[in-house]
Amino acid sequence: MLGLWGQRFPSVWVLLLLPFLQLLLPAVPASHSASYKPVIVVHGLFDSSYSFRHLLEYINETHPGTVVTVLDLFDGRESLRPLWEQVQGFREAVVPIMAKAPEGVHLICYSQGGLVCRALLSVMDDHNVDSFISLSSPQMGQYGDTDYLKWLFPTSMRSNLYRICYSPWGQEFSICNYWHDPHHDDLYLNASSFLALINGERDHPNATAWRKNFLRVGRLVLIGGPDDGVITPWQSSFFGFYDANETVLEMEEQLVYLRDSFGLKTLLARGAIVRCPMAGIVHTAWHSNRTLYETCIEPWLS
Repeated sequence: MLGLWGQRFPSVWVLLLLPFLQLLLPAVPASHSASYKPVIVVHGLFDSSYSFRHLLEYINETHPGTVVTVLDLFDGRESLRPLWEQVQGFREAVVPIMAKAPEGVHLICYSQGGLVCRALLSVMDDHNVDSFISLSSPQMGQYGDTDYLKWLFPTSMRSNLYRICYSPWGQEFSICNYWHDPHHDDLYLNASSFLALINGERDHPNATAWRKNFLRVGRLVLIGGPDDGVITPWQSSFFGFYDANETVLEMEEQLVYLRDSFGLKTLLARGAIVRCPMAGIVHTAWHSNRTLYETCIEPWLS
């Protein structure tokens, strides 16, 4: 009878033996790192890796096991070095990280670092970036009197800084590499050795290849806000910028978008651009604001 009963109700025996079977099986440690892509963080002007300790804490809390690398290059005053020099340095740092992540990586790039990262995506024909998160970065350039500017060029104002920035000497400073004076557009196009090139605003032999490389990105997340206080106009974080009358034209009105010169229009058409504006955050708080992280960054760290 017992054998017949056991045949009819095998699940009962399984339930009785389950605790003992679990003791015999080797323990398998829980692994979160396999679930999340590595994150690479690139800092901004006058920053260092220490500035991102809160962001690192948030990622570790919400996505435990994520490998996060805050690149410690061109810190402090070294961040004033020409951006192409910085791009080369950061490229050498990210290549081995990407090589170890066949499923891809995420980039979080703050302020000036957002331009460094966009250039990286343009020049690297084998990058595997899933989410490129541009955190309050002057993607269409900068045209504002900030404390940084007054410290670097104390005798200049935004109205006459073009005399310095659009000279060979001025282009040796990172901030001049993306200085965009809407009243001297011809000078900008001819003299800019960085922004005008990665925007595809000036012809160069690598333009087609760079556009193709940039379009390898899985998603472009743009973050910024009206209370930033540094990025001028603040809409530059979303590829908006001044016209000659200092009226802000949004991304879809910019020539670089209309001509699709480096791939913005294509990215938007495939639903790969996310815009996350947020008020009430000053420039130095973007990487430490928990609400901002949960709303605009964490959802894209797969």
